[in-house]
Amino acid sequence: MLMLRSLVFNVVFYVNMAVWSLALVPTFFLPRMAFMRGARLWAHSNLWLLRIICGTRVEFRGLEKLPPGGFLVACKHQSMWETFALFCILDDPAFVAKSELFFVPFFGWYAYKARSIPVRRGGGANALRDMNALAAREAAVGRQIVIFPEGTRTAAGASPSYKYGIAHMYERIGLSCAPIALNSGVFWPRRKFLRHPGTIVVEVLEPIPAGLDRDLFFSTMQERIEKASDRLLAETRAA
Repeated sequence: MLMLRSLVFNVVFYVNMAVWSLALVPTFFLPRMAFMRGARLWAHSNLWLLRIICGTRVEFRGLEKLPPGGFLVACKHQSMWETFALFCILDDPAFVAKSELFFVPFFGWYAYKARSIPVRRGGGANALRDMNALAAREAAVGRQIVIFPEGTRTAAGASPSYKYGIAHMYERIGLSCAPIALNSGVFWPRRKFLRHPGTIVVEVLEPIPAGLDRDLFFSTMQERIEKASDRLLAETRAA
């Protein structure tokens, strides 16, 4: 049954993505927020499909801790799931994504429309400077800058490898940071076909104020996310 449900979901998920990709084409000619509203509806539809087909629910904790206006979001990255689910809890997110994705048909076009922030891996100091300048521009108009500080998906419970670029961004944009822990990798594992039933928990942690030394910020951010993610994983295994 798990295999069958996973098969059905994966087929429906990508069909749903294709349908929404076509449905959102008219938003190219409308203000950016028209596309963002459509992207939020698409994200909600994915959560609904996951619940109906696979029995996978979601619980968002600590949403009251999200600061108003523009801020930095540092999210644990275990699965493809959070790349769309965060649309459901953030007002106007600007995702930091590898620049190669901006050349993918439809995805890249919409990334430009959403004013996402490309990062050129291996681009050195120039790439870091360009990324931070774009992040500062978007944060200045009240957007939430979403970055996955591990740089890539990490299996639930695996040893983390945080990249220091987020500390440079924190220092550059001069805003508070909302760390986010989750357990999505248990139910939507990276590079795996199966989608498991249960409850994905996303927890917004206590914001880190602006103005800290970047080394202190980096260690604090990592410690909070890892400690909370380990706790959520333990809760899941005990259920």
